[in-house]
Amino acid sequence: MTHTPDNVVNIFASLFAEQGAKSYLGEAVTMAEHMLQGAWLAEQQGESDEIIVGALLHDIGHFAGDRGTFALTDTEDRCHESTGAALVEQHLPPAVVACIREHVAAKRYLCAVDPAYTDTLSTASQHSLRLQGGAMTADEVECFAQHPHLKAILKVRLLDDAGKEAGRQTPDFAHFAPRVRRLIEGHHQAR
Repeated sequence: MTHTPDNVVNIFASLFAEQGAKSYLGEAVTMAEHMLQGAWLAEQQGESDEIIVGALLHDIGHFAGDRGTFALTDTEDRCHESTGAALVEQHLPPAVVACIREHVAAKRYLCAVDPAYTDTLSTASQHSLRLQGGAMTADEVECFAQHPHLKAILKVRLLDDAGKEAGRQTPDFAHFAPRVRRLIEGHHQAR
């Protein structure tokens, strides 16, 4: 199959339709509700397409096979952020890919630089934090703080945390599809 922008958007839409109703790791929302809430909040805040699409797709790695899934009974991290980044990296701009690849590292970073942040995390997010290595060390913080997309990554991380409200109404994936398509087109043209 040729990876035209429309085909890629259709693949993402299919993943949402087929996998999105799955429980979101012990949270009060489904996987799709969680990601749609993050994107909707970003849109309401007037964020760029990169931030909105980063929030929309940040957990897409959970849809991409067994390595991406997670349960509160897990004893090892399944690295859904790497799976998700690999799924989108040839189609989306580096800032969006970084938001997907680094949203777990951003949680670890924020726990290190703002210890009160840890207390704001849901039970499931605190469990996954332990599996993901806990708060960053001082050396890791220093290195991560140099990331060229740090500001965008941290925004998507906070949208991730905010996108867990049961019953919050959001548009569906089709609402965001034109933004996803624009970013894919722009990225393909820039290559």
